[in-house]
Amino acid sequence: MLLVYTHKITPRLKYVFKHVCTRILKVQVGFTTKVEDFIAHDSLKMSYTKQPLSNEFFIKNHDILFEQGLADVEINVQTWENTKCFFANGEKSALPFDIFAASFYLLSRYEEYLPHVKDDYGRFPASQSLAFNEGFLNQPVVDIWAYKFKDALQQQFPEYKFPDKTYSFKPIIDVPNAYNYMAKGIVRTIGGVIRDLLHLRFKSLYERFAVLIGFKHDPFDTFKYIINRQRYSKYKFQFFFLLGDYSTFDKSISVNNKKFVSLIKHVADYCLVGIKVSYFALNDLQLLKKEKLRMEDILNTALRASRQSYSKLNLPESYRNLIELEINEDYTMGYVNTIGFRAGTCTPFLFYDLDYEIQTPLLINAYHLMDYALLKHKSLLDKKQVLNQIINEVKQVNGEFVAVFHNYTFTDEPRWKGFKELFNLILDSANEA
Repeated sequence: MLLVYTHKITPRLKYVFKHVCTRILKVQVGFTTKVEDFIAHDSLKMSYTKQPLSNEFFIKNHDILFEQGLADVEINVQTWENTKCFFANGEKSALPFDIFAASFYLLSRYEEYLPHVKDDYGRFPASQSLAFNEGFLNQPVVDIWAYKFKDALQQQFPEYKFPDKTYSFKPIIDVPNAYNYMAKGIVRTIGGVIRDLLHLRFKSLYERFAVLIGFKHDPFDTFKYIINRQRYSKYKFQFFFLLGDYSTFDKSISVNNKKFVSLIKHVADYCLVGIKVSYFALNDLQLLKKEKLRMEDILNTALRASRQSYSKLNLPESYRNLIELEINEDYTMGYVNTIGFRAGTCTPFLFYDLDYEIQTPLLINAYHLMDYALLKHKSLLDKKQVLNQIINEVKQVNGEFVAVFHNYTFTDEPRWKGFKELFNLILDSANEA
């Protein structure tokens, strides 16, 4: 166990040390404010204060872990070997930066509580983030810092053997619309036919009728292919089905449709299934509860995981609602059109509520890539290169790579050409690890 001596034990301090030490490095951590207990400890130990006690392993602390609420934090990002960091702390410290304070700033999403310009869907855009503007969004800096901390500790305690950790992959399949033509009901089908005629979309009109009379397969129904890939993967796929009512933002299929319900049950036989929270349920607790109960009735088990529609988050309200309804995992944290590490880490972490100053039980699985972000790269070769770069970043710190694909990503549409190959590339890379 690593024992940390500090002048004051705060919820923030315990939270970030446990993420860095326990979740990333697999080392248990304890805390003390008593010098005699610190001296008596005969294994890993460090002091985290303003001044060292003697010649022990010492990191000079930044004030952010001992504050409450939000403050005007001065941040000066600097290059540190192969990465970047902030909160420089002087020469006496074993590390030139307070990585714990910097990690807390990123993990708590401190900047998302501060005034910022939202995008058209009310989301926090990548362009507003410190990581994007300072050029380190493409690195899991929290994990990189953790390994630099580990190396420094190892030099001080060469006899200590750190536990091993391995790379893993978590495939996310987002299903906002299970079928393109089927199971839509008479009114929506007639509406679709009229729209096709008005816009002279004769190919779509032909395909619609061919699917409805059974001559063709619904293009969005790629579930057989995905489940087949699951059979040969050692990692469980996580599906998210939209069960909200039809609206301007969500064109979901009715939960009263037997074919749709049967599909969800079938997928759940092979993969993990969670709920894709509808746009209007994001900040409506009663509507969210209604959708949660719908999924639990279908699965006949407690709902474990969620993903918000359009990857929209309003912190802390969105996460508080999930906690209120005892949904224990969320997969919304990430950027739709930008590849990178929104929270600076590729290790799942617990949500810290800055308003209440508490660590919550909600596990955040931040995603690092969504299929849409690859569309800006024209050639398949460019897509593969970008994909390999982000995977290698995660592999270097033995993290967990989380990628979001949609059921329609695996169709034969021209814009999604080559995405099956990209998905297989990720799976093969993960299975070999």
